[in-house]
Amino acid sequence: MEAVNRGVSERLTVLTLNEGSSSLKFGLYAAGSGAAALLAEGAVDTSPGHDESFDRIEAALGGVRPGAIGHRIVHGGPDLFEPALIDAAVIAKLEAATDFAPLHGPAALALIRAAAERYPELPQVACFDTGFHAHLPDVAAVLPIPKALRSAGIRRYGFHGLSCQSIVHQLGSALPDRLIIAHLGSGASVTAVRAGRSVDTSMGLTPSGGVVMATRAGDLDPGVLLYLMRVRGMDAGAIEALVDGQSGMLGISGRSGDLRRLHAAGDADAALAIAIFCRSVAKQIAAMMAALGGADLIVFTGGIGEHDGAVRDAIRADLAWAGPVATQVLPSREGEQIARGAAAALGVFMVHKGWPMLREPDND
Repeated sequence: MEAVNRGVSERLTVLTLNEGSSSLKFGLYAAGSGAAALLAEGAVDTSPGHDESFDRIEAALGGVRPGAIGHRIVHGGPDLFEPALIDAAVIAKLEAATDFAPLHGPAALALIRAAAERYPELPQVACFDTGFHAHLPDVAAVLPIPKALRSAGIRRYGFHGLSCQSIVHQLGSALPDRLIIAHLGSGASVTAVRAGRSVDTSMGLTPSGGVVMATRAGDLDPGVLLYLMRVRGMDAGAIEALVDGQSGMLGISGRSGDLRRLHAAGDADAALAIAIFCRSVAKQIAAMMAALGGADLIVFTGGIGEHDGAVRDAIRADLAWAGPVATQVLPSREGEQIARGAAAALGVFMVHKGWPMLREPDND
């Protein structure tokens, strides 16, 4: 046991990668012993093959070479929840999981392969957005479909788990028993946390469900999809494009899914899109209150949650019936959480294998 403690107490320089639809967020952390100190961070445009992206990241790091790479992975499927050292077996499971996350999975795999080509000597660790929700109780995890389909991995997975873990970490000793986390960005979800563990969350099998989002419909009557198939002749690809990329606040407003543009527009459709978004978040927060038997604290995080006071006020107004509930704004520190997860996974692995302890690499 002493060897394990020594191993993970050493600091490892971890480069974290968090890919979005058009940009790649990165961070460099000195991580170990459950802590992660930020050394540098930024974002670069994604490029074909990622070569230019890595060039820009290396320029921003000023020649500092990482000792490991940690990736945010949206969906690990039914088998991957805890941070995992990426090897051939993990790659195979990630490839299978693309069935659950066709928008995110292939892009994550492409980035992993590009990083392996760029840094063949570095270990890579996958950290999963579903991990925080791995132990949802059955009343939350089981979807109302035939039981036989569970064997195919169809369940509520939940997402934004790295963000939720970072909020729990930030609260530390001030963590309340009944916490609700509203991660509000272009993707948005609401999670109920009891004593630090996820007990319910708004997203389901995929990141498409739950609240109305920038371009995603969120929860939608399945009859709408059946109508589109039966009457409009739409296939799976067309429906996926509709519910993930053409709906939400973009679909309602006919203008944009970006709340900053909608606030500035000032027309009726833009105002309606904002109102529907706020109401859908408030409804999900109320649902999480039901799951927890009330709430001691609501934390707003994510780009919208952190920076849009008008949206927070509208959501609070919709929840006035619940009486005084403390609210707080905290930053989503996904990169820091990835760094902690990667260092822990590599520390356990290296000590188990009898390898040398984790150390920061020399930067000659």
